Amino acid sequence: MNVQIPFLPERTTKDRDSGLTMMMDKGLSLIEAESFVQSSAEFTDLVKFGFGTALINNQLKEKIQVYKKAGMKPYFGGTLFELFIIRGMFDEYRQFVSKSGLEFVEVSDGSILLDHNEKLEYIQKLSKDFTVLSEVGSKVKDVEIPPEEWVSFMKAELEAGAWKVIAEARESGTIGIYNSDGSANTSLIDDIIDHVSVDKVLWEAPNKAQQTWFIRLLGANVNLGNIATNEVVALEALRLGLRGDTLFDFLPKQFQDKKL
Repeated sequence: MNVQIPFLPERTTKDRDSGLTMMMDKGLSLIEAESFVQSSAEFTDLVKFGFGTALINNQLKEKIQVYKKAGMKPYFGGTLFELFIIRGMFDEYRQFVSKSGLEFVEVSDGSILLDHNEKLEYIQKLSKDFTVLSEVGSKVKDVEIPPEEWVSFMKAELEAGAWKVIAEARESGTIGIYNSDGSANTSLIDDIIDHVSVDKVLWEAPNKAQQTWFIRLLGANVNLGNIATNEVVALEALRLGLRGDTLFDFLPKQFQDKKL
């Protein structure tokens, strides 16, 4: 903080286990990654190389080192895992992750048909050498997963060795834990919260309205992901009540009559 002012929520500090922010790198250049570090590293915990971009990203290893040196945890998005798995190349995937110098991996089945027991086996195997994030939910619009199945999958994947479970929303924020208009699927989210520790869930929330909704629901230290590169500082401002959207959420009652 450049100036200390009262009545701001207390944020967890790095290296933290809750209050995580995951930025989605969709193809930054090395120079852009270095600029991101300068402006946003202190507010960013995880960096996901989106989709399968790691296969075509120039200076990939150099970027990984830039992120790691700045105290962030980079990893490849779940779609890359699926690209390898559907081709029967699990060993090659594991080798690629290791050679890239990563300690974190994401396991997902949002685009491919994968028996859940097989997914659990991948989590168990990978958790021996890496910290695993597992993603629950489909990227296909017409695929409906009942709330009880979401909960069951999340619990099983945490028990199999996942560090966190990611609640799917895609980069559009119009699927999974959200409705097609981007609004929160409250019945599904409530069911997850009732049965899974919120500190173990990373909620994908690419849009400001979704970020605001989760901060109001679960507080400043909710885990949020799929944040655009240029929105990380803005999200931190939301978390701290430094934007109009959450300005009054953390103020004492005597300030509430000043609200428009």
